[in-house]
Order: sequence, then structure tokens, then C-alpha cells
Amino acid sequence: MNTHQREIKVLVIGESESPTKLNLISGKHKLIIDEPKTMGGTDQGPSPIQVLLMSLAGCLNVTGHEIARQSGMRLNGMKIRIEGVMNPCTFIGCSFEERAGFQSITVKIDADFDGASEEEKKQWLQETERRCPVTDNIKADTTIDVMLA
Repeated sequence: MNTHQREIKVLVIGESESPTKLNLISGKHKLIIDEPKTMGGTDQGPSPIQVLLMSLAGCLNVTGHEIARQSGMRLNGMKIRIEGVMNPCTFIGCSFEERAGFQSITVKIDADFDGASEEEKKQWLQETERRCPVTDNIKADTTIDVMLA
């Protein structure tokens, strides 16, 4: 079967209100991305890097619940804590020795299962990480074409 027949296209449209604040729309949903006041923003929304980690948490949640459902496991809920570590020097232009993004991301998931063994939980976690689209996009080389409109 042709995998392109199953493609899902996601459209996000943004318009800047200021150098740090961007108003976004995707479908019927609206979001403001801004920077904290310490970075010259108005702190009216999460920063772009916070949104990235929030996206990862949301994706791991929905993927983890789906994997549990498919595996016949009883997952009552999840608590997810994500910490990303980065050096802002490349972004602000003081050094270009490190990449602009996170050097590391640590995810801790407290999954509330009924009756799952440690081995079942371990397999569930590996499958959740493997099948999460956001994890895949962060880890893999995804083609991104940035161009003037």
C-alpha cells in the first residue's frame, strides 16, 4: 500500500505581534508564543523551546495511552516531567561552538498501571518512545525547508 495515501498534513499559521510575540493558529486552536521578560518578551505565552518540550509531553501521553490500549494494559494515567538543557550562546550569537538546540532532554514518566509487570512496563516505555512522532522528529533528521514566501 502507498504510504502517501495515509499522509496527514498539519498547517500552522503565525503572525508576529512584536519581535518576541507570535500569534499562532492551527485549525480552530490559537496559541501565543512569547519570550520571558528576561529575554525581552512580555511573557504572555510559553517560549518556543517550552512549546517543543510541551509537544513532546503531549505526544508521549497520547502515544503511551494508545500503546497500552493496543497491548491490553490498564493505564490509569501518566505524570510526565521533561527537562531540556541547552546553551543559548548560539542563539544569541556569542559562540557557535555548540548547536542551537537542546544538548540533552531527560523525560521521566510516572505511569499508573494496574497489574503490569516491570518487564511489561519496560516494553511499553520502549514502544512509546519509538512510536511517538515528536520523539521521532527530535531524534531523526527531518527535512525542513525554510524559505521566503
